[in-house]
Amino acid sequence: MAGKTTRYILNIVFVCMAGFLSADKLSAINPVRLDTTKTKLQIPRPALQAVPNWMKPPSDPIDTLDTVNEYIKVILYGDNTWQYYKTPDYQKVTGVFDECWKEDGTNPYGIEQSELPASWSIWLVDSLNQYHCPFQGDVYYRGKFGVRRGRRHQGVDLPLKVGDPVYATFTGKVRVSKYWGAFGNLVIIRHDNGLETFYAHLSKRNVEVGDWVNAGDVIGLGGSTGRSTGPHLHFETRYKGFAFDPQWLIDFKTGELRHRLFVLKKKYFNIYSNYEQDFEDEMKNHEEDAAEDAERAAMKYYVIRSGDTLSKIARNNGTTISELCRLNGMTTKTTLRIGKKIRVR
Repeated sequence: MAGKTTRYILNIVFVCMAGFLSADKLSAINPVRLDTTKTKLQIPRPALQAVPNWMKPPSDPIDTLDTVNEYIKVILYGDNTWQYYKTPDYQKVTGVFDECWKEDGTNPYGIEQSELPASWSIWLVDSLNQYHCPFQGDVYYRGKFGVRRGRRHQGVDLPLKVGDPVYATFTGKVRVSKYWGAFGNLVIIRHDNGLETFYAHLSKRNVEVGDWVNAGDVIGLGGSTGRSTGPHLHFETRYKGFAFDPQWLIDFKTGELRHRLFVLKKKYFNIYSNYEQDFEDEMKNHEEDAAEDAERAAMKYYVIRSGDTLSKIARNNGTTISELCRLNGMTTKTTLRIGKKIRVR
């Protein structure tokens, strides 16, 4: 009886969180294409708060329960905790793993940056997706995203010891697992939100191409293979083949994911777009954008009609002739053309 009650309660929880979505519709909760303004209006504030490093429950699993969706299971642990689990079949319905899937290239997409929007929003974690810091520690001073010794350094370098565990950051499917030149032992995982994460210089790879992994799974061990001057993890984040500073996502010192929802901007793909250098500018730009949005919202326009004069338009719209001229770049001698739109506020 207790088991049936537990199943019933968890199914209610799942329905509330997933909204009776079918398997094909569940895939829509991952990449969310919203502009920044819509994101602020539609996404709850908790989605913009930091997410702590997730650790697997210390207790062993004791049961697996079905939910209203055949692809989503609930795992019960001996310490009375539980979590959702997505089966590999769930991952397959998203379609992300069919797009430009190649097992022998770091950039399988082959598209131009001009084909991407200026910015878009991506869910990093939700009720079904977890997060685990790949390896917690301060980023090396000379191992940050940017240009190093005249070459592009498209990730961050994290200090570790040979044999230290390296974790899958998010749930996903292994696209590459091989020894690859300067990368040494390399694992690339594609996630169902479209991101790919790179783990390089490993001493050992624990996964093979095609494996499904969960956030927190040990996908390899730290090492110094490839072009490396000492043990460290080279970690990259890419979208559609383009790398951006992983520190936009993760605070490696604390191990926290900065947000559940990430607004990725195309300008981040620039090798000179470094999180630590750009963050204050981002905040300033954010304030300026908000001010511009407010100004645009307050703008008012008027379409010139037969018989209109500047004084008449100014009087009817509570402004002055000089202000009309300033807003529209004209003078008192400018001919008013019927049907032309002018700004009155």
